[in-house]
This record gives sequence, C-alpha cells and structure tokens, in this order.
Amino acid sequence: MTKIDIVSGFLGAGKTTLIKKLLKEALADTKVVLIENEFGEIGIDGGFLKEAGIEIKEMNSGCICCSLVGDFGASLKEVLDTYSPERILIEPSGVGKLSDVMKAVQDAMADREVALNSAVAVVDACKCKMYIKNFGEFFINQIEHAGTIVLSRTDKLSEEKLAACVEMVREHNAKATIITTPWDALEGQDILETIEGAKDLEAELMQEVMRKHEEHQHHHHDGEGHECCHHEHDEHEHHHEHGEEGHEHHHGHEEEHDHDHECCHHDHEGHHHHHHADEIFTSWGLETPSVYSKEEIEHILEELDKEEEYGLVLRAKGMVPSTDGGWIYFDYVPEERNVRSGKPDVTGKFCVIGSKLKEDKLAALFQK
Repeated sequence: MTKIDIVSGFLGAGKTTLIKKLLKEALADTKVVLIENEFGEIGIDGGFLKEAGIEIKEMNSGCICCSLVGDFGASLKEVLDTYSPERILIEPSGVGKLSDVMKAVQDAMADREVALNSAVAVVDACKCKMYIKNFGEFFINQIEHAGTIVLSRTDKLSEEKLAACVEMVREHNAKATIITTPWDALEGQDILETIEGAKDLEAELMQEVMRKHEEHQHHHHDGEGHECCHHEHDEHEHHHEHGEEGHEHHHGHEEEHDHDHECCHHDHEGHHHHHHADEIFTSWGLETPSVYSKEEIEHILEELDKEEEYGLVLRAKGMVPSTDGGWIYFDYVPEERNVRSGKPDVTGKFCVIGSKLKEDKLAALFQK
C-alpha cells in the first residue's frame, strides 16, 4: 500500500524546506517519490518518462523527485507503475487549492493499492493575516482542508502575535493539529508522527486511565466477602471548541469510575454503597504556543488537587515551552506531580482526565 501525503502551502511558505527536512530526518530509509505538481508548468529539462508528462528532477538520498507537467491522474499512475514507491509526497503549486489536489489524488486512486495518508498546509506565521486578507480563496482553502497545519517562521514572532495567528487559523479549521514550535527545534520524525496522527496525548492518557480502571473491574473480595463495584462502559462523544490562544478539545467518555477508592464502601452493618452512576470519565485538552515558567506549572498542578474547584482530576500531562528557552514536561496524579525538562514538541499541549471536570475553570487555570 503506497501512502500519499500532500504538502501544500502558499508561495514562499517554506513547504520545500519542510519536505527536505522530512526526507532527511524521517524518510531516509523509505522508498519515496516526490512529485512537484506545477499544473502545466515545465520547470526543468529532462527526457525520462516525458511522454507520460513526467520530468525527473533529481535523485538523492533514495528519493526520486519529479515534476508532473501533463495529466495529473495519468502521470500519478505512471509513477506508481514505474517505481512502486512506499510513499509519494506531493508538493502542489503554491497557488493551487488543496481541495483540488486531494480530489485529483482520490480520482487517480481507483483500483490502486494507495491511500491518501495526509494533507498538510504550511503557513507563514508572519504573513498569515496578510494572506488571509489578500489571497483568501486559495489561502483559506489550504487551511480548511488540512489535517495538519505547520506554521513556519514562528521564531520571528512574539508570543502574542503567534497566539493571534493560531486564532486566525482556528477560525477556518477547528480540528487540525497546528505545529507552532520552530522547525529547527524539532526532529523530522516528530513532525511526521504528528502529521500521521500518531502523537495523540489525549488518546494516550485515556488509554492509561482506562487500563487502570479495567484492572479494578475484576471482582475482588474484602475481609467480609463483599465484592467490589463493577461498572459498564458506554460509547463516548466528542466536542470541539475554540480557545482564545489555542485549541480546546473536549471528549466526554461515558466511562464510570470509582475515584481513588478501588472498592465500594461498606458501613458497619455490611451494607453495599455504590458510587453514583453519573460519575464518568471526561477529558479536557488545550493546545497553545504560550510560554510558561516552572513556577506557573507547579502552581497549576497544586490547584488540580482542589476537587471542589476543578472536578476530580485523575490524570494530567503536558509539555509546554519554558520561559528559560527549553521545554517543561509534567505528569500529575492526585497529590503526586512531576515537573521536568524535556525536548521540544510540535506545540504546547495539556490534557486532563477525570470526573465532573469543570472545563471553564480548567481553561482559566491553564490559559495565559
């Protein structure tokens, strides 16, 4: 199965630089074909497969680079038949609509062992506002249809201007992952994993909490022979909302829990007390480019112990840029917390999982 990844971006956004980083740091051992789709523009001289509308540009690091100058569908099929690549990266023209490229790929995929793996939009954070205003139709189309939006030149912006850029992007795409960390601080593999959706903090934490929950669902007996409570699992629903400086995503998982108490309580007469049925696991998350000090993170984690204020927090984790130029990672379980240094991530992010979470209070606590 050949994976097809589309890396779009407005003129000069930096998509070629991003592709070179991915080829060098994440795809060096992969059989890759890079297609520069110029929609009819012939940018180079060359004769290989010319009759099929394909011009070979260069071959290096195991990557075959070519430009399609004829019918897109026919050319794509020719590339697949000729090279049988593991992955195809498509770099559309800077003024191309991402939706058009996606449709062209899907039309060419019929009866082929290929999959449209991802659609990426590279956005120059310094020019985001100007491009939305002056080139809205093309620029916004790329943002709207991207699964991952990679901001370039974020190191040249203040924290406030970067937050404003993220907010503008969110107005046109509420669900995409936005990479805000400067590329030089990231490994290409981290970027690729994010593009492919492999780095999902919320999913990771929810699995951890559910695994612990499952372990306590087995029937145990106390000294008097009483069985522990057993709860059933329902489906979960997803909610997405906008944050002022980042992306808040809320996922309500209809999972019952038993607080920190592993078994149901019994009174002196041996009566069985079940926890309320409306106690469910929920999660709250925030993505933000904001910078935090270690003291601010430690204060946030201390606050999470206050169940009356924020709900019952069972687990929290995050990674954010630090005021000292590094990154802060943290883990939290009730009355236990760990704050440490870590490597840069694609964007700052938090995730909190618990019961009866007061999301407005959590948002006020975490947001700057």
